[in-house]
Amino acid sequence: MTSDTTHTMFGAHSTTGDVLAGIDLTGKTAVVTGGYSGLGLATTLALTQAGARVVVPARRPEAAQQTLAGVTGVEVDQLDLADLASVRAFAERFLHSHAALDILITSAGIMACPETRVGPGWEAQFATNHLGHYALVNLLWPVLTAPEAARVVSVTSGRNPGWRIRWDDVQFEQGYDKWEAYTQSKLANILFARHLDLLGRAHGVRAFSVNPGWIRTPLQRHLPVEEMVAAGWIDADGNPTPGLFKTADQGAATQVWAATSPHLDGGGGDYCVDCRIADGSPTDSSEAARLWALSADLTGVDLIR
Repeated sequence: MTSDTTHTMFGAHSTTGDVLAGIDLTGKTAVVTGGYSGLGLATTLALTQAGARVVVPARRPEAAQQTLAGVTGVEVDQLDLADLASVRAFAERFLHSHAALDILITSAGIMACPETRVGPGWEAQFATNHLGHYALVNLLWPVLTAPEAARVVSVTSGRNPGWRIRWDDVQFEQGYDKWEAYTQSKLANILFARHLDLLGRAHGVRAFSVNPGWIRTPLQRHLPVEEMVAAGWIDADGNPTPGLFKTADQGAATQVWAATSPHLDGGGGDYCVDCRIADGSPTDSSEAARLWALSADLTGVDLIR
């Protein structure tokens, strides 16, 4: 990767409008999971304004249709990432109605929720944030490989060297901790993009993981106010700590940049922050391959070669 891709003209306060200036996405098709709320909504609006056709798969399609009413270039479909049957059904409908997919942004997610089991007893954060997206990308592989070039952007969080995959208890059956489960799922997002890029580059599919930064969105819906006050995010009146949070549009800028910037042509597998490639290797490649194999075993889906 050349230095001008690591050090761009953009930064923490860049907006989606900044990174899309001069970029025409007319004729391109994108999928944005969670594209009707928070960062996903800002991403959907930005891509449509640049000319893309955006499909928003939603667990609550009625709410998505209401939020996106009047937005040109959007179609809403049903998808529950925690339900593999729903993922398969969405992918089948998409493959039937679309010949190609240029951009896939995995923006949907849950954070620090109470212990919840989905599907065959999977921990909900790992299932929703990682396994559902893993299966979705695999099942959409025929349309991702149809264009000359396509990009997948995996939305993660701030990377911490202490994060780990709990290989001996990935579903937290031996004691649940909401933050450990969340950070495991976010590390999985980074590892996933790393290995997907390795597999996809020969087919013209490149992948990046993205830390959008601190943004107040519905992602925090499971957190008590007292916990956010104690963490220093907000004051007792609910006001955000000055200078801590970006706007949703600023937060979405990095994932839009990773999905569209011509400066990233030929690259991939990187972890991006503030519209830049972070220094250093994002993850251990052997860990990424191990997670891919585990995900294939759990979901029964492994279509990328």
